[in-house]
Order: sequence, then C-alpha cells, then structure tokens
Amino acid sequence: MSRGFDRELSEGDVLRRRASILQRVHIDGWLLFLLLMLGAIGLFVLYSASGKDESLLIKQATSFGLGLGVMVVVAQLDPRYMANWSALLYIIGVVLLVVVEVIGHNAMGATRWINIPGVVRFQPAELMKVFVPMTLAWYISRHNLPPSFKRIVISALLIVVPFVLIARQPDLGTALLVLVSGVFVLFLGGLRWRWILGAIAAVVPVALCMWIFVMRQYQKQRVLTFLNPESDPLGSGWNIIQSKAAIGSGGVFGKGWLMGTQSHLDFLPESHTDFIIAVLGEEFGLVGICMLLLVYLLLIARAMVITLQAQTVFGKLLAGSITFTFFIYVFVNVGMVSGLLPVVGVPLPFISYGGTSLVTLLSGFGILMAIHTHRKWIAQS
Repeated sequence: MSRGFDRELSEGDVLRRRASILQRVHIDGWLLFLLLMLGAIGLFVLYSASGKDESLLIKQATSFGLGLGVMVVVAQLDPRYMANWSALLYIIGVVLLVVVEVIGHNAMGATRWINIPGVVRFQPAELMKVFVPMTLAWYISRHNLPPSFKRIVISALLIVVPFVLIARQPDLGTALLVLVSGVFVLFLGGLRWRWILGAIAAVVPVALCMWIFVMRQYQKQRVLTFLNPESDPLGSGWNIIQSKAAIGSGGVFGKGWLMGTQSHLDFLPESHTDFIIAVLGEEFGLVGICMLLLVYLLLIARAMVITLQAQTVFGKLLAGSITFTFFIYVFVNVGMVSGLLPVVGVPLPFISYGGTSLVTLLSGFGILMAIHTHRKWIAQS
C-alpha cells in the first residue's frame, strides 16, 4: 500500500516538476499541447490536400518549426516591454505595407508580398494582425477607461490606415481581420453602448461605400455568388458548389485518408489553402470536422482563461483581442467553405498552407503565453 502511495506521489512530483520547468521558460503547457496537435493535424491533412506534395509539406513543417521558435522567444518578453515597443512595431508594419504598395511582389493578380530573392518572401499584412491590436491596447490602456471620443477617433485612424493599405493589395480578408482585431480592443476597453449602436447603424452605409469605392469586381462577384452560387455553377459558383459537395460526400465517417475524390481529381480548387477543411470533411467526415472544432474550442477556452487572469489592462485588452480574432479566423473560414458566408480568402488557422500566417499565429500565442506566465512577476512588482 505504501509503495503504491509512494509511486503516486512520485508521479505527482514528476508532473509538478514538468509544469515548473515550463513555467520557468514561460511556456503554457496546455496551449503548447493544443498547438502541437493542430500542427500535426494540419500537416496530416495538407499532405492529402496538396496531392502528396512532399516539398509543400516540408515547407509547411519548416514554417511551423520557425513559428514555434518565434513563439518561444516572444513568450520570454515581459508584456510591459511589448507595450513600450508597440508603437514602433506599428510604424514598421505600416512602412512595410507602403513598400509592398511600391515594389511588392505580384502573384495571381495581387501584390501582397515582399520578396528578397534567395533570402525570404513574406506578407507584411499578416504582421498587422498582431501589431494593430498591440498598439491599440497600449494606447487605450494609457488612459482612463472607457475611452473618450478623442481616443476612439485616434484609435479608428490607427485601424483605418493599415486596413486601406491592405485592402488595396487587394486582400480584403486580411484587411477585415485587422479591422476586427482593432475593434475588439475598443470593445474590450469598455466602449460605450451608444458608440456600439452607432457603429451597427453605420454598417449599411459603410458596406455600400466599400462596395462602390473599395471592393474589386471579383470581390463583388464573390458576394453575388454567395447569395446565389447556382447562378454560375461553372464559373464563379464552382468553388463553393464543389466545396459543399466534398463535405457532403464525406458523410459521418468520411471516405478515408487520401481517398477524397473532389480534391484528388482537381474538382476542388485551392484545396490546400482556403478550402482545406472541405478535404478534411470528405476524408474524415462529420466526425473529423467535429474533432478539429473541439481542438479549436479548447484552444480558445484556454486563451480566454489567460485573458481573465491577466494582471494589467494592456494584457487583458491584447489577450482578449488575439483570442476573439482567432475565433473569427476559424468562424469565417468554416462559414465560407460551407456556404454560410461569402468567400473572402481567409485560411483555416494551422491547417491551411501558408508560412507567414503560421509564424504570425504562433507569435500571437507566444504573446498569450508571455501575458500568462509573467503575471506573478507583474503582480509582485
């Protein structure tokens, strides 16, 4: 009996020791476990979605490894130092967006990348998903809450500048995510209900202005296709029709890994990026999709706990914005692939192919880890 008790005690000591080691290196064990699980699922599905393209798989795995390294480095930073550097990071991000506008690399009709031949190719718009909420959280937390009208106007300008530059690339999906990340900071900062109701009332005229002055013809066509995809089944409606066909054909348990017909016979376009969850649905069925959504739910739940336990206003605003923006990321992709939302080119986090997106997402979770693991030091100081 005593031996069993000693064994249980030693096992408990081992678990506590492991948790202590993770705390010392500022890593949250739950977040790390769930992120590694999503990364493994992503590589597993990408191999099938890319038509067994090993080079693409290696690039994605390399990006994920690089992202984990960036996450660990970011997690070591005291959130108070992040706040002090946020304005400079925002300025650097805007300058990079201007560089894209002037000498950016063009691919498939869009100018979104800075390409240094033989060195690196990255998408600066992805960085603004972190820099914008970080800067707004720093700015708002320096003043009394809820924010005054003056603070709201300045915050709106900080959001609009990168939004316009990204929308011009054109990349409306990323632009909207940057907009949402900033709006969430304002909302969490205690935005008064009259401003919230005013923003809701302004949705229609703003959407109309975007339709006339901002949106390109192909983006307008996406909205029209969303309303009636069968109006052009062989043209603009092809993507969403094939996506729903792939998900529906998977049934409850799916056809099996590498057995999907819609993607492997090239009926499903962009199967390794925006529409990758349709590949998952066809090969693993409703069960596979529900399991993936469960992992996302657990990750979001853990991020919300970290938000609630943050010791500073800056930490709460930034962690909350990152968490809610990540939820919107998942919601929009799943909604557009299933035909519930217009196609706006938002990839599925950690599953869709994309190096810059992976690194940016993991750096965001590095910020969450930093906010959580530094809370005791901040509380004692």
